[in-house]
Amino acid sequence: MRPPWDRRRRVRPPRIGVAVLILVMAVLLSRYAIDRPQRDAAPSSLDPARVERVVDGDTLLLADRTRVRLIGVDTPETVKPDTPPEPWGAEASQFTREFVAAGSVRLEFDEQRLDQHGRTLAYVWVGDQMLNEELLRAGLARAEFHFRYDPKKKDRFRAAQKEAKQAQRGLWEKRAAN
Repeated sequence: MRPPWDRRRRVRPPRIGVAVLILVMAVLLSRYAIDRPQRDAAPSSLDPARVERVVDGDTLLLADRTRVRLIGVDTPETVKPDTPPEPWGAEASQFTREFVAAGSVRLEFDEQRLDQHGRTLAYVWVGDQMLNEELLRAGLARAEFHFRYDPKKKDRFRAAQKEAKQAQRGLWEKRAAN
């Protein structure tokens, strides 16, 4: 310790740590601000839409060229490049075609509006029936619980999938050994 009469200037350590911390915080906040409109979009009321065609069991192409991916369900692949169609994929696609046959659906959105491929994420309604849930009930899709979406919808999906498993429908059918 220096005596009080020693007036030499104190050398302070560089504040690089503080500068780095401020920079990291600024980057994180700016990324949050950029992503915020997509993440924080409140679930909307049901928006009417016209279906142009069914791409596969869990993907629709709307008349306005928007690709819609069903939230919380995964049907067997039928159109994945360099991959043969998976069992029950054709049936899932046909079920979806018949479900949206009138061409007019209503879309309900959750917090996340787009997936990593730029497709619009939605629950698809025709009348009072939700396509996502009915695919599960028919045993033509698996519920995806690892994604973040409405917990009440997860409960509905869990119950519909359980019903299909218990009834051994579609994907859950027990096949006799040859």
